Amino acid sequence: MNRVRIIPCLDIRKGRVVKGAKFKDIKDVDDPVKLAKYYSSSGADELVFFDITASNEERKTSLNFVKEVAKEINIPICVGGGVSKVEDFEYLLKNGAKKVSVNSAAIKNPNLLKEVSEAFGSEQLVLSIDAKKNEEGSWSVYIKGGREKTKLDAIEWAIKAVELGVGEIVVNSIDEDGMKNGYDLELLKKIKEAVNVPIVASGGAGKYQHFLDAVKYAKVDGLLAASVFHFGEIKIPDLKNYLKEKGVEAE
Repeated sequence: MNRVRIIPCLDIRKGRVVKGAKFKDIKDVDDPVKLAKYYSSSGADELVFFDITASNEERKTSLNFVKEVAKEINIPICVGGGVSKVEDFEYLLKNGAKKVSVNSAAIKNPNLLKEVSEAFGSEQLVLSIDAKKNEEGSWSVYIKGGREKTKLDAIEWAIKAVELGVGEIVVNSIDEDGMKNGYDLELLKKIKEAVNVPIVASGGAGKYQHFLDAVKYAKVDGLLAASVFHFGEIKIPDLKNYLKEKGVEAE
């Protein structure tokens, strides 16, 4: 079985780490630099930062915290939110991001994925898919921080994005976001089977078993979570030990 990465997700709003449920009821958590240093020292393999209101407010990602975090830690940083052109990727990569995540802008302009992958390589280009189950039993893609439904099917969009050059996909279930009932395993499994790039599970982790289920059932490559890490309900070293005991090697 592949080694998996443990990835805390830090949603940023107005320079602060925040957390909500189903993309609503947003509450303040902590300072991003302080929290990043804590996670780095706790054994996190990577950190993901999402400026959660940048796209909806039609502005660029706030870069101040990115530079500060990059100075303080030595694990990879992935940054997303408000990224809409090649120059945005270049700027973030030059200022400490190891990877850059895109969502809304790629749907409006899919060719952006091709441009970025050709300029910087697929390994630095991450697609974030915010998906919610629809009445047809499949999953619709949402943009603008989960505020706006598109006509795209999540699995079909994942396939197209990889063809355009995406090197990794973060699959976030809006239905499960912040609910702590477990990841959307069916969605993860379908996307994992449809593409040949690393898949990161996001949205719904509430206990140790949920992380294990995503690896065993959906064969994901990364396990992303927020609430359980931010509020100390699950410590990263304990999670890694648990997974190891179950036969899953965490990086």
